[in-house]
Amino acid sequence: MLKFRSMYVDVPKYERSPESQQDKRVTAAGRFLRRTSLDELPQLLNVLSGDMSLVGPRPEMPYITDTYSPLERRRLTVPQGLTGLWQLSGDRRFTIHEAIEYDFYYIENRGIFLDFAILLHTLFFAMKGL
Repeated sequence: MLKFRSMYVDVPKYERSPESQQDKRVTAAGRFLRRTSLDELPQLLNVLSGDMSLVGPRPEMPYITDTYSPLERRRLTVPQGLTGLWQLSGDRRFTIHEAIEYDFYYIENRGIFLDFAILLHTLFFAMKGL
């Protein structure tokens, strides 16, 4: 998965994501990229190459998916997406794998109308960050 690097180079590659804008590991430019969601822009290349979908469960770090239970592995049965229900939820205080019910709901109900609604809400959500 492609992404702009928003943290300092000496930060380990596979470590927990920052949970606040004040995280000392994030650069000044990285704060701007994250606040405006521009750090996600390179993932459009993943979508165009077919490695990701526009909508679906968010990709998770390999060190986390390696510990998934059989039930949690179910979220990996559909293409991972640039955006999804978890990103739009009020449960963003929980990590992706802690709020997995959003992915299960998406997997069970996915379709063109749900995808369109998620994309539309994502557009408005991203515009609020600008």
